[in-house]
Amino acid sequence: MSDFLQNFQNDLKENINGFIAVSVTEVETGMSYCSLTAKSDFDPELASAYNLEVVKAKLNAIRALGLDQKINDILITLTDQIHIIDLSDDGRYFIYLAVDSNKANLGLTRAVLSRYKKDIITKL
Repeated sequence: MSDFLQNFQNDLKENINGFIAVSVTEVETGMSYCSLTAKSDFDPELASAYNLEVVKAKLNAIRALGLDQKINDILITLTDQIHIIDLSDDGRYFIYLAVDSNKANLGLTRAVLSRYKKDIITKL
């Protein structure tokens, strides 16, 4: 794994309150480039595989509706978790992040992800 990805996932784990898990996945192939979890019973690679289908379904909906739009992120709010699917600007990769909704600051979390997603394009 590249130093960039190692630093990225460690930074999220250390600096995002309520961090549960993170992974970076390529949209076209479904290949996961990195994953890290704070909970042994939470598999971020499996979650990314399922969330890839969410991304593809939304991309298909955008095309079907004839919208000239890109996905910035997809926010899924569960009972006590928030799952964020943050697509890179070129749409080739997505960051999947799960956080505890009782501990995380959504605005700060999205700001941190936004900073990294710009680097993902050039570093992968």
